[in-house]
Formats: sequence, C-alpha cells, structure tokens
Amino acid sequence: MPEQSNDYRVAVFGAGGVGKSSLVLRFVKGTFRESYIPTVEDTYRQVISCDKSICTLQITDTTGSHQFPAMQRLSISKGHAFILVFSVTSRQSLEELRPIYELIFEIKGGVEGIPIMLVGNKCDESPNREVQSSEAEALARTWKCAFMETSAKLNHNVKELFQELLNLEKRRTVSLQIDGKKSKQQKRKEKLKGKCVVM
Repeated sequence: MPEQSNDYRVAVFGAGGVGKSSLVLRFVKGTFRESYIPTVEDTYRQVISCDKSICTLQITDTTGSHQFPAMQRLSISKGHAFILVFSVTSRQSLEELRPIYELIFEIKGGVEGIPIMLVGNKCDESPNREVQSSEAEALARTWKCAFMETSAKLNHNVKELFQELLNLEKRRTVSLQIDGKKSKQQKRKEKLKGKCVVM
C-alpha cells in the first residue's frame, strides 16, 4: 500500500519500561494499563488537521530494546517529528536517549526545524525521582528541543505533549483541533490579542 503523502509521522523513542506505549495509548485510546508488555513496534493513527485540511497523525511506538537498529533507522528516516521519552525515576533511561538523539541528528543532517520533544514520564512517582526537571531542561536546551513532564497514569500533559509537538512544526500548520474548533485557550489567546492585560 503506498504511503499517504499527507500523513504526519511521529516516532516515539526511549528505553524499555519508560512508558512510551502508555503515553501513546493514553493519547490515542484514553486508556492506561498497569502491566508492562514490551513493544516491538506498533503504529497508531489519529485524524488531525494539517494546513486547514485533514490528515493522519501516524504515531510509531518503537521498541525499547536495542535489537532492531534497522527499524530504528527507518523510523527516523521516515519520521517528521520525534518524542524522546525517559522516566524521571531512572537516570539510566535519560542516558539511553543520547545515542538516539545523535542518530536523529546524523540521519536528518541536523535537528534545525525538526520538532523534537524530550519527555520525562512518570512524574507522578516523585518520591522515586532520579532526574530533576532542571537537569532535563538543560539537556533540552543543549539538544535544541522542547521539554515536558508527563504522567500517562494520571493523564497529565499527555494531550498537551502531542499538541506542543505539532506546534513546533513550522513547515506546515498541524493541530489536534479539527473542523476549526478552537480550544478555550486558543479562543482566549485570540481575544487577548492586541489588548493590554494588567497582571
């Protein structure tokens, strides 16, 4: 089947067990499962708006294992945007993102203009935290990407993560909002445009 040219492809990378599938399933299906089932590779589709028409957001949930380097390279070469997930409870999972980031840089010939989100998942498990927000923010600045903390379990910042990633896309206008429906926040922003606000 030929690939749809109007697909917007997002690849999700990260070590095993950091919650990649949980984030994707929470976003696409609104569900969360407590048990851990390792992923080889799954693709999920969601309809989004793209340059005022409708297109498909194709999310590739990649494996956390290093056994499939060819699949990893393929996901990067075909991807338009990337989500790099670590668990705030595991410093090791953050370290494991470095080679993936370097591979994206190498395959894409740099990261200029490529939407990348560094995501600290499991922020609901604060007592077990090994990575501070400030540390991840500093790394995101070095990598020239955005950073956000999420909890797939509590559904915290999940939809926001995908919307923020789409906002980083500058080559075309992509949004989770379809039919010109605007979120309350967007409406409020437009209302406030050109007005002075006393803080």
